[in-house]
Amino acid sequence: MPLTRPDRSTLAALGGYAATRVVGLVVLAVAAAATGEDGLHRLKGRWDSVWYVRIAEHGYGYQVTLPNGDVHSDLAFFPLLPALERGLSAVLPVDVATAGLLVSWTAGLAAAWGIFRCGDHVAGRRAGVLLAVLWGVYPTAFVQSMAYTETLFTAFAAWSLYAVLRGRWILAGVLCSAAGLTRPTAAALIAALGITALVTLVRDRRLPWSTLAGVLIAPLGWLAYVAYVGVRQGSPTAYFDVQAAWGNSIDFGVALATFIAGLPWPAALGLCAALALLGWLVALCVRQRQPLPLLVYTIGVVFVSLVGAAYFGSRPRLMMPAFGLLLPPAVALARVRTRIAVPVLAGLALASGAYGAFTLLGSGPP
Repeated sequence: MPLTRPDRSTLAALGGYAATRVVGLVVLAVAAAATGEDGLHRLKGRWDSVWYVRIAEHGYGYQVTLPNGDVHSDLAFFPLLPALERGLSAVLPVDVATAGLLVSWTAGLAAAWGIFRCGDHVAGRRAGVLLAVLWGVYPTAFVQSMAYTETLFTAFAAWSLYAVLRGRWILAGVLCSAAGLTRPTAAALIAALGITALVTLVRDRRLPWSTLAGVLIAPLGWLAYVAYVGVRQGSPTAYFDVQAAWGNSIDFGVALATFIAGLPWPAALGLCAALALLGWLVALCVRQRQPLPLLVYTIGVVFVSLVGAAYFGSRPRLMMPAFGLLLPPAVALARVRTRIAVPVLAGLALASGAYGAFTLLGSGPP
């Protein structure tokens, strides 16, 4: 799967994606100037970004005890982003926080390229371009401009899935292993590779050695970090205990249902409608007969995002790497004329940017 010189469609995908991020940054800059806030600080120096910077500068070992007794440990954060931040700041004249932005923005372009490749493989070049741009106007796409792991993880995931679609299983396994050093959501990608290999074995009654090797390599990054936390803390379940202390344990939707039940009925109704829309998109992905690895990955990311007890406001962000959800609207948009598609995408970019500015300049975490 050689990376050839980008053609016109690839440049359109990358250019369109970059334009959506520029729109988001401009909207943030205008809103920050109007409110007297520091927009750049909001991108690299708040929420999880602070934890990654601390790990990059000092290594693991920091924790905070909340007033209610809960302990938040930095071991909840996977190591690849802070390692890249530390390495980049060592070779460039930038601080660690700025290095995080450079990693995130570069990874965003790599993710958009991989997403385009997957879309092109499944539904053609025009749909692939639109898929990459739609990912850039996702409601919580402002996180793609932050020093967070979403772009880095999605880049590894998209290219891993594309490698599977092209039959390059060892490369897919290596990229999946890297994703496993980035976010716990890599479990969905590991499952996608494993289930696809299992179906291949059942269908063909044989499994090529390269496929087996790729499947065995895929979970190594994720397992290595979980094992590291276990050895460091002296317990095989230590990583899961750390996540539980952050409120990220798996409760199979109990926290989500409790949250909805506690809302005023108009808000609860609106949230149920949003969840119904999400279910409809998943059904469209199935009806579209997306390739098995992409479909399993998409459903896996959605499932992991919904069944945890995490803070509700972070769930849309956690689902953002599931770019397969955007393939049905990308295919639908590919059927309309460019003079209609461009204003639609521009409007979505402005809306996404406005929501991002509102969230970033507010007090709650994304």
